[in-house]
This record gives sequence, structure tokens and C-alpha cells, in this order.
Amino acid sequence: MTTVIVADSTTKQSAEGFETIFREHYRFVYRTAYSVTGRAEDAEDVLQSLFLQILRGKLPPQLKDNPKPYLYKAAVNLSLNIIRSRKRLVLTRTFEELAVSPQPADDLQSRLLEAVAQLTPNAVEILILRYVHGYSDAEIAKLLGRSRGTIAVTLFRSRARLRKLIGDRS
Repeated sequence: MTTVIVADSTTKQSAEGFETIFREHYRFVYRTAYSVTGRAEDAEDVLQSLFLQILRGKLPPQLKDNPKPYLYKAAVNLSLNIIRSRKRLVLTRTFEELAVSPQPADDLQSRLLEAVAQLTPNAVEILILRYVHGYSDAEIAKLLGRSRGTIAVTLFRSRARLRKLIGDRS
């Protein structure tokens, strides 16, 4: 018995839209996931999970209209879920402002990663955009649809919270 799959014009447009979004944004999603998880395997899992979710369902309207913020937020949230479920954190970079004491780099990094897991997803999103992707406050505000002042305050409070969390474990 042979199964015949009929692709109508809507299915074809949806597949072409998916392919375009994937080609244009997969590196950004991977880099974001890798920055949060610190592991290539986890970043690949996030990339695959995110695009499979999109492929299995209809493309959300916000994905068609402005895919980058949607994909970024989804990648961060999936990455944080992986980190929290495994109870271990590894980021690829430390934030320059967080040098709190002369400790071995691995110890400081592991403490930073544990502290990052305690931040809100919103704070992690903004920190990653700033320190991993190198976006300015204005660029982050535009991408996330918030004011520049809100971004600046969130960055300030997040860095202060990280310093406190890292310092509390001395």
C-alpha cells in the first residue's frame, strides 16, 4: 500500500516560510543557546527542539512578522529549562564586571553559572544580549520592545544581584 501525500499551496508556503526562518536565524538561536548552556550538545538540543516545535505547529503570527525576538526568547527559555533540570550551569563567558575576588577561573565561572540560574528569564535574556551578542541598550530595547531605561535598570540590577549571589557563597 502506498501513501500519497498531497501538499496544498498553504503547506508549501508554510514549509518555505519555515525554511527561510531557519536559514536566517539558526546560527543566532544556536549561539544564544550555547551562551546560556555552555555545551554544544545542549545548544543543538535547543536548536532542534525549537525548530521542531515550530515545524509541527503552525507558524505563530509573531514569528512571521518579527522572528528574531520570538526565537531569541524561546531559545533562552528552552536553555534555562535544560540548565535548571540538570542542576548544573556552564556559560561560555564570564561578565567582565563580575570579577569579585582573585579566585581560580573555574570556581568563579561555576559560581557565576549557579547565580545565573537564580535570575529571571528576562534578566538572563538581557544579560546574554548585552554580554554575549554585544548589543547596546538601545538595540536590546528595540529587539525586546521595551524602553532603553528599562533595559539599563534591568542590567544594573542583574549585575548587582549576580555580585550578591556570588559573594554570598564565599
